[in-house]
Amino acid sequence: MKPYEVKLEFFEGPLDLLLFLIKKEDMDIRDIQISKITQEYLATIHLLKELNLELAGEFLVMASTLMQIKAHTLLPEEAKLEALADGPDPRAELVAKLLEYQKFKEAAKILSEKELEVKEIYYRNSLPIFEPDDFSMDATLFDLLDAFKKVLKDASQELKELLYEEIPLEQKIREILDVLEQKESLAFIQIFESSRTKREFIITFLALLELIRLKQIVAKQTELFGEIRIYKLEEAVTQNPLVSGENQPLSN
Repeated sequence: MKPYEVKLEFFEGPLDLLLFLIKKEDMDIRDIQISKITQEYLATIHLLKELNLELAGEFLVMASTLMQIKAHTLLPEEAKLEALADGPDPRAELVAKLLEYQKFKEAAKILSEKELEVKEIYYRNSLPIFEPDDFSMDATLFDLLDAFKKVLKDASQELKELLYEEIPLEQKIREILDVLEQKESLAFIQIFESSRTKREFIITFLALLELIRLKQIVAKQTELFGEIRIYKLEEAVTQNPLVSGENQPLSN
């Protein structure tokens, strides 16, 4: 049976992932704990592969770079000096890239906030149903992945081992939409309340990502690394592609 493949327009790159992990661990970009960041990075890559999300080649290149830097830190001082004499310092290059990219992200954020102000004025009917003062920060893909890892870890002792049964992605999508028809919002963890196996947890998470891609729902936070809540978009009630038959989600 062909595995599910979800291609995301909002999929971010390896520098985004590194910045996310650095902020999560409360590190200074100029003083990165390479060993810890490499471990976290590889764990995230493993989860992305397990979810069968489309993984760009630059993610693997960055993994190789991190492992190279980590190996360099384990060398004796004399060997380190010899390695640096043969070429540029990969750690210094990475730090420079991260600092430059962080500046770019901050500038892009300012532009995005200005665009949002315009949308709030002219397109109020398409705004999600939530109070901006409560949950106003968009959750990124890596926020969602991090939250999903925690959900899986907390549920690991209770997951049932059943005979393999494929669950249609469309079924999970409809279940999420049906619940959001009755409730204004859901805590991220509530999305998985009916899941009983690891496979079902994964399909539910993929359904969540697909709905975000289709702009049927939004994931919001109160603050960086804070609680995530899921909200439906007002326009999704009448313009649901699953109901209209257009833009169908990916199937197996």
